[in-house]
Amino acid sequence: MKRIPMTEEGLKRLKEELEHLLKVERPRIMREIEAARAHGDLSENAEYHAAKERQSFIEGRIRELQAKTAMAQVIDTSRIREERVVFGAKVRVYDHDTEEEKVFQLVGPDEVDVDNGRISVTSPIGRGLMGREVGDTVVIRAPARVIEYEILEIGFE
Repeated sequence: MKRIPMTEEGLKRLKEELEHLLKVERPRIMREIEAARAHGDLSENAEYHAAKERQSFIEGRIRELQAKTAMAQVIDTSRIREERVVFGAKVRVYDHDTEEEKVFQLVGPDEVDVDNGRISVTSPIGRGLMGREVGDTVVIRAPARVIEYEILEIGFE
């Protein structure tokens, strides 16, 4: 079975979403289906068909989250002592084009939150930073442009 690397926080968020779907969304959609059935002829009942479609989505997401949590390999980033960029690292870089500093944390694909600097290790930037050291200059060919970063600092929480 293939393991999915993620931080403890990422696993916690997946489990919270799963619990919400199981305890709140699934019962709610079941009530909606029952209410729609009470309206009679199901072949022309748009509410019923919409509720069944939503139920299908919820059940699929539940199965997906159950599989991901079962295959999760939690990596405790506070215990990592590494000189190079690896999974979980917080990397402070200098963008030569914009002359700005940015901070990225490399996380698993299910933990991405670009607004908060959490990028996937499989993204172009994540792949470009992996294995690099402080002082390295990295050229990344992203879809929008070619980016040149200098790595200023690598840290772990």
